Amino acid sequence: MKTIKFFLLTFVSIYFSLHLSAQVDTSSSSDLNSTDAKNFPVSQPMNFIKINLTGIVVKNYSLQYERVLNKTISVAVSFRAMPTTGVPFKSTILKQVSNEDLETKEVIDNLKISDFAFTPEIRFYLSKKGYGQGIYLAPFYRHASFKTNNFTFNYAGTSTEGVINLPGKFTTNTGGLLLGYQQTLGKHFCIDWWILGPHFGAGNGVFTGTSPQPLSQQDQDDLKQQLENLDVPFTKETVTVTANNASLKLSGAWGGLRSGITFGVRF
Repeated sequence: MKTIKFFLLTFVSIYFSLHLSAQVDTSSSSDLNSTDAKNFPVSQPMNFIKINLTGIVVKNYSLQYERVLNKTISVAVSFRAMPTTGVPFKSTILKQVSNEDLETKEVIDNLKISDFAFTPEIRFYLSKKGYGQGIYLAPFYRHASFKTNNFTFNYAGTSTEGVINLPGKFTTNTGGLLLGYQQTLGKHFCIDWWILGPHFGAGNGVFTGTSPQPLSQQDQDDLKQQLENLDVPFTKETVTVTANNASLKLSGAWGGLRSGITFGVRF
């Protein structure tokens, strides 16, 4: 909670300081810009379609549409999709797991996931140019889902051992604030830099699978214990195991950082 409050206070402070500065600049040059402000919506493109260049590196493909409403405000919506692949930045994640936790390391190493995200936002442009140009702050909401058909778990019971696959989906809902800067390139192109966008919220998911052979009560208890030993940070784990099935439910806090560089067209 202290981290969340820190980010909120920091960005609220940035917003008000920049907003006050923008008001001063606008009032001092209102006479010079009044004609341009009236003509701008008619003579300049008000729509942007952009692709996230940095996301392509990790096979995460993102497309955003932005519509300028007036000098200060625009609305935008982003769609992100990643085909089934290994966990992005897997080596970095594995370094955060204890060397003694071999089960978690093995699960992450073998895991294949796909994801989809939907992110609407409202942008407040703070520079004198405005109309989709300059520095901006953007409150946003993100709905994301992560799917896997390859959550394999090796277990060893008292009388048997084997591999159980637990396909499922994890869904998150978060809100955040993005600090960015957009620069037009001529009349028909633009570069949009998502500088920093922390977001926080919650997530939950269910992963269920069928055992390849019936499990004794002792084997059920052993498998349940091994699944409960998986180290999933900031989440509550609920494990259910029967003679034929296993279920892992996850729920808890979720967060992330939104950043990247997008290139787009104006029309």
